Amino acid sequence: MANITCFGEVLWDEFPEHKKIGGAPLNVAVRLKSFGNDVSMISRIGDDNDGREILEFIKKNEINSGGIQIDEKLETGKVKVVLDEKGSASYDIMFPRAWDTIQLESMSKEIVKSSDAFVFGSLIARNDVSKHTLYELLKTAKYKIFDVNLRAPYYTKEILSYLMNQADFIKFNDDEIFEISAMLGSKSSSLEDTIHFIAKHTNTKTICVTKGKHGAILFVDGKFYSNNGYHITVVDTVGAGDSFLASLISKLLHNEDPQKSIDYACAVGAIVASKAGANPSISNEEIQQMMHA
Repeated sequence: MANITCFGEVLWDEFPEHKKIGGAPLNVAVRLKSFGNDVSMISRIGDDNDGREILEFIKKNEINSGGIQIDEKLETGKVKVVLDEKGSASYDIMFPRAWDTIQLESMSKEIVKSSDAFVFGSLIARNDVSKHTLYELLKTAKYKIFDVNLRAPYYTKEILSYLMNQADFIKFNDDEIFEISAMLGSKSSSLEDTIHFIAKHTNTKTICVTKGKHGAILFVDGKFYSNNGYHITVVDTVGAGDSFLASLISKLLHNEDPQKSIDYACAVGAIVASKAGANPSISNEEIQQMMHA
């Protein structure tokens, strides 16, 4: 069992007909916990009903909530989600919200210090308060996992470069890695060459790139592993990448073979995309069935 801390936004995804608790770091935390890991969440909620429901959800999922702060002024995070006819999501992320002002607390420092791995994204750096807290916590983190999450207009080349250079493991989707590598001067249109470029540029040994329905590619210590995806009917893609990342992290931190790890992670991501919402429950039988279909 690995001890993992997730840092960043917790919020409500508001769909046209309903709303669900989400935020990439929390989605990752929930899935990591479902695999039996010891998981902590560091974030900030408003002193409102939405915040109280999120805190209840975190506790119900047996995630350590000692790093959840309560803001007296700002509301709990909200995102308006619009799904197109293929189930792909676009997001309108409300600003400012409580998670934009995560404070650097001694409790958070202790949680990170005692963790085997620290998972963070780029969206949390959109405001200076949470960004400063992230930068400070990165100084004490043992193994740093950067989940790139490009949401215009909330990122800059400088912040992305800094976070990539801090990371031991970076996860992109294919659009993100090409956009960022172009920012850094790469002219290549080959995905493998682009991964090599980022690995060299940031001195990162482990890089993963998801390719939607076409699976994912994993680069570990100079070697490539890939999975071409599993055939499913998409209900919505919200949280599929988060569950994919959680599955991959969980396997790799337990020293599982990289090929088996990416096969497993792609299966979990596909199952999540075939169900509604970011955190559907998934049985081991379903995962095995998907992998061996």
